[in-house]
Amino acid sequence: MTETTHSRATPEEPMNAAGHERPASDAHLPPRRGTAGAFLVAGPAIFLLGEFIAAAAWTDPSYSYTHHFISNLGVHGPSTLFGQYMYSPLAWVMNTGFFLFGITILAGVATLRDPSGGRRWATLVPATLLAVGGVLLALFPGSGEALEDGTGEFHSMGAFAGFIGGNALAIVLGRRWRRISGSPRMGRALITIGVIGLLSTVLYLAMIFTAGETPIGIIGLIERGAVHPFLIGLICAGASLRKRQTVNAPLAPSITTGQAA
Repeated sequence: MTETTHSRATPEEPMNAAGHERPASDAHLPPRRGTAGAFLVAGPAIFLLGEFIAAAAWTDPSYSYTHHFISNLGVHGPSTLFGQYMYSPLAWVMNTGFFLFGITILAGVATLRDPSGGRRWATLVPATLLAVGGVLLALFPGSGEALEDGTGEFHSMGAFAGFIGGNALAIVLGRRWRRISGSPRMGRALITIGVIGLLSTVLYLAMIFTAGETPIGIIGLIERGAVHPFLIGLICAGASLRKRQTVNAPLAPSITTGQAA
């Protein structure tokens, strides 16, 4: 007598690579994770690429990542502020990066799902703050003229929102990362990055308020300490989600045939 047994991973009882049932709520997580991961990689990449292209076009003298403010790259100029001369030929590239990077990161956070059903607002609030900050930076470049006509206040608000929003997002994601992706190491790294960014923000603001119009030699490096770590952290987190999507991709239905006497 011959018996044929059909083993199928149904939507109600998805199975993992080891053949064990996974919760039904996880069945649609891999595609969402993959999309969220792509956005989390793309957002910071947009910022860093725009920064690199705009800085490369700034010559005579060359743009300095340690001395110049990031915002200087978004000022076509010529202009002067805080003792720094600003003339960015490709200011529109940096401003486009400012405008898009936070919105893209927000899209990634909005797409991300916490399997435990945690409060989504805890990640959406700092991500929204980051996105709004980026838009303000793009629409109100931080030139010397902006400081005089009052629009510089909007630029400052955008910068502060970006510092706080980006680093707070890294910390919140880090605290939830084990539930989201199952990687405690990445979670700890995100929390550490967020703390470093917030400490750099405090140091940056302290130097701005105490220096006045006196040029600060390494202010650009300190400012990047408040921004670049969380950007790099989000890229790594997004890449981790993309990798996990491949590992946890749902298995195709399988058929096992056996014979019994």
